[in-house]
Amino acid sequence: MSGQTGGAERTSIGGSGSESAMLGRGTRISGKITFEGKARIDGQVEGEIVAADALDIGESALVNAQITGTVIIVQGKVTGDLTASKKLEIRAPGRLYGNVTTPSLVIEEGVVFEGHCSMGAKEGKAGDRVTLLAKEEGSAATAPPVTRAAAASDGK
Repeated sequence: MSGQTGGAERTSIGGSGSESAMLGRGTRISGKITFEGKARIDGQVEGEIVAADALDIGESALVNAQITGTVIIVQGKVTGDLTASKKLEIRAPGRLYGNVTTPSLVIEEGVVFEGHCSMGAKEGKAGDRVTLLAKEEGSAATAPPVTRAAAASDGK
């Protein structure tokens, strides 16, 4: 693990490389993976990932999965939706292609994030939040006609 010390020092979830599980480079897994403690992924994963604690997706990782965790740090390539109950960090050279639900989002300069973000809403209400934003845009577009109608009433 000494070759990965630099990544572990930068990663706030492990502090001193204290991951309880690690999927190293060259590892390929397909299916559902559940981590009970802190975990790091540097290999390839396809399917679903559930982390009861913090999850670090390293620079060499290629992940195509739906991911759920408390604190998630992305430095590799992830395709899929992420739900982080406390915080999501996307660090350079990370690439995330999918939707995000989290109360706290940190995006470093130099990363790629293509998707939608919902903050503060529970997973089941993420669609409601988008709908509310769409209504706000719609009411802004209808505000001038209402104003004109009010002005026409005042002119009578």
